[in-house]
Amino acid sequence: MSALLSGVPAADGFRMPGEFEPHSGCWIAWPERPDNWRLGAKPAQAAYTEVARAIATSEPVTMAVSDAQFEHARTVLPAEVRLVEISTDDAWIRDMGPTFVVDERGRRRGIDWRFNAWGGLEGGLYFPWDRDDRVAAKVCEIEGADRYRAPIVLEGGSIHVDGEGTLIATEECLLNHNRNPELTREQIEEALRDHLGVEKIVWLGRGVFNDETDGHVDNLACFAAPGKVLLTWSDDASDPQHEISADAADRLEAAADAKGRPLEVVRLPSPGPIEISAEEAAGVDAVAGTLPRRAGDRLAASYANFFLGTKAIVFPLVDERHDDEAAEILRATFPGREVIGVPAREILLGGGNIHCITQQVPAVG
Repeated sequence: MSALLSGVPAADGFRMPGEFEPHSGCWIAWPERPDNWRLGAKPAQAAYTEVARAIATSEPVTMAVSDAQFEHARTVLPAEVRLVEISTDDAWIRDMGPTFVVDERGRRRGIDWRFNAWGGLEGGLYFPWDRDDRVAAKVCEIEGADRYRAPIVLEGGSIHVDGEGTLIATEECLLNHNRNPELTREQIEEALRDHLGVEKIVWLGRGVFNDETDGHVDNLACFAAPGKVLLTWSDDASDPQHEISADAADRLEAAADAKGRPLEVVRLPSPGPIEISAEEAAGVDAVAGTLPRRAGDRLAASYANFFLGTKAIVFPLVDERHDDEAAEILRATFPGREVIGVPAREILLGGGNIHCITQQVPAVG
């Protein structure tokens, strides 16, 4: 049973742990909508299956699946992956699912952020999104976690924390008028402190170039440990990503975390540029009200968009020119974890990557 709580997590002694802290499981949601995933989502489903298989080597995996796809998903997914029937509008559980918080007494609760499909009627990616907005409550019910219904629109991919009081986010996303137009920066910061138990917010500017989420931080940078941030980086001064990443590096290197420590920045190569092919674009149903997939559009590829599991790092293979280098950097950064690369172009074609399609459940007790 999951109770709807009043108050805010921080006042109740709860904090959001860093993703590098131990997990008790991971949630994923099954893709199927043909106006976002090409060829009836079959190639994407194959990619999601491999992601689930890889993460299952690290921790238990639960897949949220619609009734229409339940039997098919059960047939193709590994037996160790638990299936739960949940209705969704699409398959990005990082953003529509709950953000879990924990306390020193070994309790775990969920934050049910308000969801508007990355911008609502002003730039959102599809309509309606009401089923997605109910996913967090359903996941909390299944996990037996009491939940807070947050008063702001926010996606899980738009924040990263170090578990020790520091949060990174981009101005492009959190301050976008299509999320919480009535709130000031200071009011948004207050909501983040209240709900995540953070004290210091390090603001980056823009996210990865052409990111349709309005610049989620999880596609640009993430905490590898307290005091250490992995950052997407391009050496090519002619690439728009270079200026974005250079500005982020400047801000990170000039900042101190909540404990007063300087931040070490580890650079990950930026893939690509990678574009949608004519064949890939033609495989997506054209439907009014959803973001079109057009041949030649640049994809917001990033190696920072990986799943940081308890025992394994599962990262996207998206560019043969840089995949091996990214793997070596991740191995050096996380020496105690196995680094597993999964072909992820099909996920990228849908608008995100491995971190976007996963949501960890932190371990407690």
